[in-house]
Amino acid sequence: MPFHNFFLLLLACRYHAIHKEVYKWFDISFDEFGRTSTPQQTEVCQAIFKKLWENDWLSENTMQQLYCDTCKKFLADRLVEGNCPTPGCNYDSARGDQCEKCGKLLNPTELMEPRCKVCGNTPCIRDTDHLFLELPLLKDKLEAYVNNMSVSGGWSQNAIHTTHAWLREGLKSRCITRDLKWGVPVPHEKYKDKVFYVWFDAPIGYVSITSCYTTEWEKWWKNPDNVELYQFMGKDNVPFHTVIFPSTLLGTGESWTLMKTISVTEYLNYEAGKFSKSKGIGVFGNDVKDTNIPVEVWRYYLLTNRPEVSDTLFTWADLQAKLNSELLSNLGNFVNRVLSFIAKEPASGYGSIIPDAEGAESHSLTKALGEKVGSCVQQYIEAMEKVKLKQGLKIAMSISSEGNGYLQESQFWKLYKEDRPSCSIVMRTACGLVYLLACLLEPFMPSFSREVLKQLNVPPETQLSLSDEGGDIENSKRPWDILPAGHKIGTPAPLFKELKDEEVEFYRQKFAGSQADRADRALKAETEANKMAEQLKKAKILDGNKKKERATKSSETKSKALAPVEAEISISRLDIRVGLITKAQKHPDADSLYVEEIDVGEALPRTVVSGLVKYIPLEEMQNRKVCVLCNLKPASMRGIKSQAMVLAASNSDHTKVELVEPPKDAVIGERVTFSGFDGKPDDVLNPKKKVWETVQVDLHTNKELVACYKDLPFTTSVGICKVASISEGTIR
Repeated sequence: MPFHNFFLLLLACRYHAIHKEVYKWFDISFDEFGRTSTPQQTEVCQAIFKKLWENDWLSENTMQQLYCDTCKKFLADRLVEGNCPTPGCNYDSARGDQCEKCGKLLNPTELMEPRCKVCGNTPCIRDTDHLFLELPLLKDKLEAYVNNMSVSGGWSQNAIHTTHAWLREGLKSRCITRDLKWGVPVPHEKYKDKVFYVWFDAPIGYVSITSCYTTEWEKWWKNPDNVELYQFMGKDNVPFHTVIFPSTLLGTGESWTLMKTISVTEYLNYEAGKFSKSKGIGVFGNDVKDTNIPVEVWRYYLLTNRPEVSDTLFTWADLQAKLNSELLSNLGNFVNRVLSFIAKEPASGYGSIIPDAEGAESHSLTKALGEKVGSCVQQYIEAMEKVKLKQGLKIAMSISSEGNGYLQESQFWKLYKEDRPSCSIVMRTACGLVYLLACLLEPFMPSFSREVLKQLNVPPETQLSLSDEGGDIENSKRPWDILPAGHKIGTPAPLFKELKDEEVEFYRQKFAGSQADRADRALKAETEANKMAEQLKKAKILDGNKKKERATKSSETKSKALAPVEAEISISRLDIRVGLITKAQKHPDADSLYVEEIDVGEALPRTVVSGLVKYIPLEEMQNRKVCVLCNLKPASMRGIKSQAMVLAASNSDHTKVELVEPPKDAVIGERVTFSGFDGKPDDVLNPKKKVWETVQVDLHTNKELVACYKDLPFTTSVGICKVASISEGTIR
């Protein structure tokens, strides 16, 4: 094996091990955690290629590729970056295969001002022969598949939108080979020195990894009548799985199990901006175990915050709120109250023995609870079948809330002394709810479920299957019958621990990138100082005149090199104005977006795109005054350039959003001010300086519903700006 390939194999082994360890910590298990650097991958991939070749779905053509004269090689897509060519995008770090900002798939030669990521030099363009998958010829087969499966499989809307956008734009032949040394070799004499393009062979890895697990892999992958394939991914990977991979399998003419259901997420952002591995901004998979925050908390927070419909935001304050209020005060409190009371000595409890619940069906409070729980379980199953994971989790947690309300309304602590039979009904019913919650939450927090079952003294393998055949749905309406009377529970213990403010601040600082930046700068400064010291030791001592001359020149050079002092990042650099929405309508190509025309006191209104559809009805967007951030860099959103941003407040779990509203008599176009910050705003906020992102973290609503920067209200000439009902919310 050539050294280059041997090195890459070692690298693959290293990161395979790292990822496997991260998944293990996250309680994610696999029948086979594989990779594509295996003989099985080569075998399956080449077999599919040969079928495509035999069926005339491949063509040969000469294409232009970027070649680095410094590195002496054609550049893989990931080794080249440049400015995105898509009108209105202008992202300056687009990859050779895709722009992560606008999501557009690219060829490396389309990049503006391309540069090699290895050496930084500008590559040249060279001709090279390659093989292409003829997607246009496969269009009819693909469209039939998409039209059928997107409906029967209940594809997520973002997957449907992206796929149909590709089909509307017209499919193009897709190159499936590359001039590289690492990868699956092409089994064709003319192309024997090339390998398959990663997005041709990577999805085939699903098949080859199954073949590593069992020699009977065709029972899954060539059995479409009896097997359903579900896939989960981020939105930037959609076209590879809904267009290219299905077309590849359809082109073989064989009976493949094609993907039925795809669940696609939008982006999860971090605090005020994006996750950045290179800058140390954000908490990543290999970081989480060092935080001492339990895995069930991480899983719960990430799943409640799953960006199923639109981008969501990871913030430490939000994680803290969800842990302390939802997991600790709601779920953990319910389970611990029930089991701790059961575990009390017989004089004040039940000696760890679940009591009988005679007469439960005629106990009105308990009967009503059973009906609510049964309905919740039915809704939970429907949500999970449709892969609406956030909704399923929310429904499960609502059962815990119902349980807490049930305990409070029953006043079981009084019943124990005054009406022991009714208290026994309540406690046996509550124990059934604890067990039911352990079953419903197992897909989301398996470690939590294991611990609850341990405290209940119930073997994990006896969990409810929640199937119609087993009658589990109907049984959930009778929670008092879920666990038998006379069963002895285990030892109760608290399930969650409070996350304190000082811990949150520590994590925020640790993962903000600042420490890594400071360490990096310090290391560079020390290195430069050491180099200079060595040079001074070796330099000859010059006479006084030469020293003076050199000092003068050095001083002049330093003066010329001094950059202008960057203005302090504060609210004064933002141009927030009173605006009037003169027209609002739905975005023609995005179900979640509005397009507004807003008068901000200029000759012409500004076009603004806002993601407010699911929060504010269209009729409420018409002819109303709003606060508008006018000096953000314009950005294209689904083909329409947004020239400003409407400011809105959201509550802690982002389920409610309200517009920040100036007083009714505020003058259109006047600047919103903040006491003590009188500076002139930037003409356009520099996105690289993160001015908006830095200021935004201090924008909020207070308890009096006033919009504030830190503790200073948004102020106009006729009064302050407010929101309708969201107190202590985040403004963005």
